[in-house]
Amino acid sequence: MELVTPEIGLVFWTTVSFLVLFFLLAKFAWKPIMSAIDDRERSIEDALLKAEAAKEEMSRLTNENEVLLKQARAERDLILSEAKKIKEQIIADAKEAAHKEGARQIELARVEINNQKAIAMADVKNQVAELSIQVAEKILQNQLQDQQKQDELVSQLLKEVKL
Repeated sequence: MELVTPEIGLVFWTTVSFLVLFFLLAKFAWKPIMSAIDDRERSIEDALLKAEAAKEEMSRLTNENEVLLKQARAERDLILSEAKKIKEQIIADAKEAAHKEGARQIELARVEINNQKAIAMADVKNQVAELSIQVAEKILQNQLQDQQKQDELVSQLLKEVKL
């Protein structure tokens, strides 16, 4: 039973060593350990606060980016719609100018055709008149070779002419 129950001296010296160790630890180790734990706790809290602030800043920046992206999309859509309107206007103006130019060219062609037609008709009339004169001249030469026919023709023309 001696092994199970310690002696009073052993208990006393164990208690004294424990108290001395406790006093030394409290005097020299406890404060630095507690201050290190407190510093560590404060740095963790600061890190958590900074992380929360960074999270809020990130959220704010994300919202700002979304707003800027929406504005950029709206501006892009506006620019595209304006460009489309300008393109359609340019196409319409070009079509109108082409129609006007086509109508002008057609009218110029008509005038040119009419001028050429008039010139051709005048030329044909001149040629017909010239041919008619040549034919009449030949007929008259044939008829006027004989003196009697000349006299008959003169008398007939005199009857037709009225003064």
